[in-house]
Amino acid sequence: MKAVKVEEYALVLDFLPRGKSSSYKSEPIAQVLGTEYFTLLEVVPKEGVTFKAGEKVYVGKEERDKIDFIKKRISFSELTANSSAEIEKMIEKLVLEQAEKFVGFFNNAQSISLKRHQLELLPGLGKKHMVEILGEREKQQFKSFDDIEKRVHLMPNPVRLVVKRIMEELEGDLDKHFLFVRPPAVEKPFRREFRRRE
Repeated sequence: MKAVKVEEYALVLDFLPRGKSSSYKSEPIAQVLGTEYFTLLEVVPKEGVTFKAGEKVYVGKEERDKIDFIKKRISFSELTANSSAEIEKMIEKLVLEQAEKFVGFFNNAQSISLKRHQLELLPGLGKKHMVEILGEREKQQFKSFDDIEKRVHLMPNPVRLVVKRIMEELEGDLDKHFLFVRPPAVEKPFRREFRRRE
């Protein structure tokens, strides 16, 4: 069984001191973005704690200093207007902070099938660029995003390609391949059990 990808830290996208107006219970909540697998979560802060957008908070399994509990995992469509306005900027910040990991993707991406390569899942990256990337990385592994742009002819901005792909993976299930984002949980059919009257 595959281990569940658990987030240790998250960036705050939006903080609602009185919760959502649609919620029956008025409690402060924050919408956050996991720094490792881009998991979207709704969390309840500890009493008296407030957040600002972009703040990094601990959401792991140990004692949390600012968060009381993780309410639930949310989908992209459940983001508030503020969260939606912040998310792309936050993703770009994380991609740049973890440049080594994402440059590693360009160095290690593999074929998915005989006709399709992981690199081709990046929006705007076609066969021609893919072939050139594979040829260049064979000569020498890429060292940075700049290195990719310098060595691959007319290469679109690799940071933007990764950010766009992460956004697409978060926005909806476009295909079954998740390169960077934790896949959504599989919904189990809801079964209500009735006790038969004797």
